[in-house]
Amino acid sequence: MGYKNLLIVVDREGIAVITLNRPESLNALNMETMDELDKALTECEKNVTVKALILTGSGKAFVAGADITQFNALSPEQAKEFARRGQEIFNKVENFPHPVVGAINGFALGGGCELALSCDFLYASTYAKLGQPEVNLGIICGWGGTQRLVRHVGLPKARELLYSGEMIDAHEAYRIGLVNKVCDPQKLLDEVKAKLKLILSRGPLAVSRTKKIVNDTFKESLEKGLHNEQEGFSSLFGTEDKKEGVNAFLEKRPANFQGK
Repeated sequence: MGYKNLLIVVDREGIAVITLNRPESLNALNMETMDELDKALTECEKNVTVKALILTGSGKAFVAGADITQFNALSPEQAKEFARRGQEIFNKVENFPHPVVGAINGFALGGGCELALSCDFLYASTYAKLGQPEVNLGIICGWGGTQRLVRHVGLPKARELLYSGEMIDAHEAYRIGLVNKVCDPQKLLDEVKAKLKLILSRGPLAVSRTKKIVNDTFKESLEKGLHNEQEGFSSLFGTEDKKEGVNAFLEKRPANFQGK
């Protein structure tokens, strides 16, 4: 099928590159793009020639985040469904039967960082910037960030990043174990493909079984944690702070939170 917001290329080794392609909005994830990503994952899983996935972005961003213009219209009930749907799609990334590597070419913030965290591992361009800035909007992560970031970098560092909403560069992300390698921007995809070609030379059943067992290590607690994240995310959509945070972002001004 054709895609409006994605580009998909499968090479002769069976590596599918899915590129988020809304560069005018820094590849922000609106629901149309999320639905396309869901369909692309299904298409790639059914395609017997696909042996691995690379997720990346066009232009200056991997994914700059969820499309904040959607947020003002969401009630708490709608926000819960928004969180559930995003978690469902990112779980699909995490549970894809073959290796999935994120090639973080630029900004990976908010929902973009959460998408990256759903990959098996990450290579980052020197231009990459990562973070979970949701608290700047008066909300929290809704697509798995509170759960997966802890698993990637450990509890104290995850707390620091989640509480502060600060953005970190590629070298700091490497230092704390969030990304596996920092690459020259021009060589990023080549570096990822080289690693995947090595992985694909190993026993494919063994690699897939290893992935499933590793993922299952955290599955029960992850499901409970994701439920708690949905509840926390949606509850904040009834607050004045959420309205102020989102409006301040859209109006490009500092937020004046009142704790209400």
